Amino acid sequence: MGDTSNTSRRLLVIGVSVLSLVACLSLAWWQWQRFESANGTFQNLGYVLQWPLFGLAPAYMFWRMRKLRDREAAEPAPTPTPRPKLIPDDDGDDELVAYNRYLAALNDQENR
Repeated sequence: MGDTSNTSRRLLVIGVSVLSLVACLSLAWWQWQRFESANGTFQNLGYVLQWPLFGLAPAYMFWRMRKLRDREAAEPAPTPTPRPKLIPDDDGDDELVAYNRYLAALNDQENR
């Protein structure tokens, strides 16, 4: 079941990437035609150069996500660092001492 899901996900990614590239290339062609027309400007030429990059963006995004996922899977799991044991300070105010003991107990429960 996982293999079918993985294949359908790959096909979806490829489909989205190709569709994006085709749509953006057609927009670049349209901007090229506008540039060549009598009222075309250099702004249209700028868009001619930008649209293909926009079309490649989803493919790059999927490629980058895969690289990051592979890198994360290859890294060993981080080992938890032990926390220092808190020792309540018995000097001073009784309420402060009770609060510090309460916090130390919470810290001990969390470290178990």
